[in-house]
Amino acid sequence: MSADKPIVVGTVIYDPKVTVIWGIIRDFFEQQGRPIDVSFYANYELQVDALLQRRLEVAWNSPLAWLDAQHRTGGRCRAIAMRDTDRDRHTYLVVRTSAGLASVHDLNEKTVALGAQDSPQAALIPTEMLRSFGLYPRGVKLRYFDVKVSLHGDHAGGELEAFRCLERGEAQVSAMLDLNWDNWTKDGTIDPEQFHVLARSEPFDHCNFTVHRDFPEERERSFLAALFAMSYDNPKHREMMDMEGLKAWLPARTTGYEWLARAVELQKIWEPSL
Repeated sequence: MSADKPIVVGTVIYDPKVTVIWGIIRDFFEQQGRPIDVSFYANYELQVDALLQRRLEVAWNSPLAWLDAQHRTGGRCRAIAMRDTDRDRHTYLVVRTSAGLASVHDLNEKTVALGAQDSPQAALIPTEMLRSFGLYPRGVKLRYFDVKVSLHGDHAGGELEAFRCLERGEAQVSAMLDLNWDNWTKDGTIDPEQFHVLARSEPFDHCNFTVHRDFPEERERSFLAALFAMSYDNPKHREMMDMEGLKAWLPARTTGYEWLARAVELQKIWEPSL
């Protein structure tokens, strides 16, 4: 493929703002003389299909989509970049302070409100947390809020509905990403006097840019040179970065997916249903 031909990048529209985000990125890449074509997808399954069929060169993948790409190619994909905020995330188990729950072992026979079943942070990882404490599969009742399944929890809808379930007293604990806890306690969605974090997961990593193992080196260098040149000090870039939730693009790492990989394996996510 010609080195000066636009690099085809895929992203999932989990929110209308995604088109604005990628319009800013595309304009900057063009200004840098490193053009990209952006393809939008309705869900991650379609995007992974496109990557594997070589209709995409770079996919902006959720952590579950990254593992799916690796699973379906026998490990023949690479992660090349991620946001600073994709590193060392945590899932929180949140409870009502007045409930008197002192430890996770007090959750025995309680109801746990989770996000969509394909959400790494609000379903897959918290389920493994409960397993590690001996509370899953028999010690608790799981209640899922399957908002926009196939978007892998990239929106906060399922997590918010799970918290509302806790708030109504229909569950004794809800799971959410640490960043959502931070945002919701700041904007008044959650009153930190009434609710607190009972437990948090081990750190894990979130999204990454995924390519095939044989993605040409010169095209990868071109893509990363423009991506890493984006700066939070640039007001236009800051607009995009605030919407996308980052302050800097960083080289990718893959050591932070072990928790999710274990959850996917133990919960048999990709085994055909009977």
